[in-house]
Amino acid sequence: MKQMPMKLISSEELLSTPIFRVTMDHAVDPDGFEIRRAIVRHRGSAVMMAVDGRRRVLLVRQYRLPARAHLWELPAGRIDEGETPLKAARRELREETGCTARRWTRLAEFYPSPGYVEEKMTIYLAEDLRMGEAQPMEDERIETGWFTLKQMGEMIARGEIRDAKTMIGWAMLKCRPAQPRPSRRQ
Repeated sequence: MKQMPMKLISSEELLSTPIFRVTMDHAVDPDGFEIRRAIVRHRGSAVMMAVDGRRRVLLVRQYRLPARAHLWELPAGRIDEGETPLKAARRELREETGCTARRWTRLAEFYPSPGYVEEKMTIYLAEDLRMGEAQPMEDERIETGWFTLKQMGEMIARGEIRDAKTMIGWAMLKCRPAQPRPSRRQ
């Protein structure tokens, strides 16, 4: 199938909130093929996979109103205006868990639902952790827990982890060989 460049004909804002906007977009390719879609516009999110020296992953559990359930998931947050994904990751990890990390590695970028959502998520591996005090937003009640990759795999299989970004992060880390810890003696 030949991929033709699409030309945006119009974009009408239908809704604007502090977190996202919704537009109705109309595009056409040189052959006249047209697409009309309502699109959720979102700056994107940073996802943090904090891993300790024992290769355990820090997950958060909070109530997610759209899912109508408490979910175990990787900490994540929206990229604020003017932030890079990494800067947002550093801020969000500290706010949600109290952790800071000395080493950051980008694991993956993906679109969680590209059929109608513009949001791109970037997962970072955060290592060489320091614990501190969390500073959640006033509408967040966050529980934290440490899990091995094996435990996470079992939770995914049992349907206890149902969050896509967490499943993607788990798969990416599982496929990544364990990195030797740098020696502090020189």
